[in-house]
Amino acid sequence: MSIEYTVRCDDPAAHEFLVEMEASLAGEEALVLRLPTWIPGSYLIREFARHLLEFEAEAVLADGSRRPLAATKIDKCSWRIVPPRGACALRCRYRVWAFDASVREAWLDTGRGFFNGTSLFLRLEGRSGEEHRVRLLPPSDPRCAGWKVATALEPAEGTALWSFGDYRAPDYDALIDAPVLMGPLEFVEFRAGGVPHTVALTGHAEPFDRVRLAADLTAICTSAQELFGEVPFARYLFLLTLTDEGYGGLEHGESTALLAARRDLPWPGMGAPSDEYVRLLGLFSHEYFHAWVVKRLKPAAFTPYDLFAENYTRLLWLFEGWTSYYDDLLLVRAGVIDADRYLGLLAKTATQVLTTPGRLRQSLAEASFDAWIKFYRPDENSANATVSYYAKGALLALALDLQLRERGASLDALLRALWERYGRSGEGMGEEAPFAVLHEMAGSRLARWLERMVQGTEDPPLVALLRRFGVQWREIAAALPDTGLRFERDSMRVAAVRRASPAEGAGIAPRDELVAIDRLKATPAQWESVLRRRGAGARVPVHAFREGRLYEAVLELAPPALERVELALAPRPTAQQRKRLNSWLRLAAP
Repeated sequence: MSIEYTVRCDDPAAHEFLVEMEASLAGEEALVLRLPTWIPGSYLIREFARHLLEFEAEAVLADGSRRPLAATKIDKCSWRIVPPRGACALRCRYRVWAFDASVREAWLDTGRGFFNGTSLFLRLEGRSGEEHRVRLLPPSDPRCAGWKVATALEPAEGTALWSFGDYRAPDYDALIDAPVLMGPLEFVEFRAGGVPHTVALTGHAEPFDRVRLAADLTAICTSAQELFGEVPFARYLFLLTLTDEGYGGLEHGESTALLAARRDLPWPGMGAPSDEYVRLLGLFSHEYFHAWVVKRLKPAAFTPYDLFAENYTRLLWLFEGWTSYYDDLLLVRAGVIDADRYLGLLAKTATQVLTTPGRLRQSLAEASFDAWIKFYRPDENSANATVSYYAKGALLALALDLQLRERGASLDALLRALWERYGRSGEGMGEEAPFAVLHEMAGSRLARWLERMVQGTEDPPLVALLRRFGVQWREIAAALPDTGLRFERDSMRVAAVRRASPAEGAGIAPRDELVAIDRLKATPAQWESVLRRRGAGARVPVHAFREGRLYEAVLELAPPALERVELALAPRPTAQQRKRLNSWLRLAAP
C-alpha cells in the first residue's frame, strides 16, 4: 500500500502548482479526501481548500485501464469518491493557486516557489499513518533554470541533496510538517552540538557576512541545546526567504520557514549588530526554540492535531509567551548582544504590554483560548479588548524566572522538568501541568501566584523584581498631551481610539476623518503643533466626517501618557545583585 504525490511547477506565471496524487487500493468501497483548514503553529482557520482548483479523479483497474470518477464535495474541504469494484489505484489531479507570501501557505512565481503540505496535499482518510512519498519535478520555464530544493523531508534513494526528485515521510503528519523551498538557493552551513544545521536562503540582493551569520547562529543554537540538555533531531534546516519588508516565522519539527527583509542580513564589515540584524537573530532563536517547546513539548489538546477544526488550549501564554522570553534571552547568553542591548529589547516588550489597555480586560488564559477568533483577527478595538499572549506571556516568564532564581531554581530548570516529563515522550501537557510541576519545584505559594497571574489581569511585579537583580526601571511620558487617538500613517483618518481616553469621551471613533482642529485644517503637522501649544486640561474643538456626515466635537486634553519603558543596569550594584544578574543573563548554573 502506498500514497504518492507529484508536484509540478510548470506555470509559475500563473502562480499554480499542479498536484497529482496516487493511492493504491485494496477493495475500499468509498474514499474520503480532505485538505486541512489550518496549519499547526498558526491558530486561525485559513480554509486552504479555497485555493484548490480543477479537481479530477480516476480509478486504475487491474488491466491498466482508467475510469473517470465522480468526486462529490461533502463539506468545505472534503471529497467523497466511490471507486469501482476491482480498482487497484486511485489517481487525483488538481491545481493549487499559490500567491501567499507568508510562511503559512504557498507561493509560486518565476523567482521562487514555497509550500506547506497543508496547502497542497490531500489526506486520504484512514490511511494517514502510512508512508507518503513526494516527487518534486523541476519547472520547465527557462526563467527558473538552476533552481534547487530545500526541505526536511528525507530524500529517497537516487535523489541528491538540494535537488528535485523523490522524497518520503513516515506518515501524513510528518509530510505536512516539512515545508519546501525552491528557487535560486544559497546555503550557509554550521554545526551546533555536533548536529548539522543549514540556512537555505533566497531573495537576497547584496553581499552578506556568511561567516558572521554562521557563527552567531551556532552560538544561539548551542545555547538552546544546552538549556534542554539534548537535541531531538539529527539535522535542522532554516528556510529563509528575503523580500523588501517581510517578517515572520513558522516552526516545524526539524525545520522552520522564515521571512525577513533583505536589509536584516549582516553586511561585511558590520561592527555592532544593527537593530535589523538583532531582530533577525531573534526570529531565528524564537522558531528554533519551538523545536522543543510546542513541536514536542505541546499541549495535550494538540496530541494529535485535529487539522479540520479549532484545537483549543489555554496554554499559549507558555508555549508562545515563554518562547518569546527566551528568544532574546538566548541572544545575550550566546554573546551575540550585550546586557544593555538585551535590556533595550526587554523594555520594548514592557512598553508594548503597558500601553495596551486590553491587558486589564483579558487574561492570558482567555487570550490563549480565543487566539482562533481574536489574536489573528485584529480590528480597531483589539488594543482595548485583548492582550498578546506572546508579549505579556514573556513578561510573566521573566517575573517567574526572577522569583525562581531568588529561590535557587530557575525557569530553565522548570522547562527542563516539563520537557523530561511531557516533551521527550510527546505525551502532551495538560492545562494544570505547569502549575503542578512548579508546585513540586518551588512550593504552593509561587504556584498559586502563577495561576492567579494567568487567570487574572494584573501586571507582573517587575519593577521590584528587576531592582533586586541590579536593573533599574524608568517610565517615560510622552512629550505631548494625551488624546487617546491613533491615526493611519500620514493621514488624519482615525485608526484606533483608546478606551477611557479624551477621544472616546468626545465621541470620536475609528475610521472618522478629522478635517479641522482648533478651526484650522487638520494635518499631521498641525495636529502636533496644536497639542504642543496646549496643555493638559485645554479644550480643543475638532471637526470630522463619519460616514460622509460632518460633526463637531471637543477634546479635553489629558496629561501625557506613558510613551516607553527604559531599563538600565544599576551603576553601583551590590555583590548579590551582580551574582543574580550573572546567573540570569550569563547562563550560570541554576
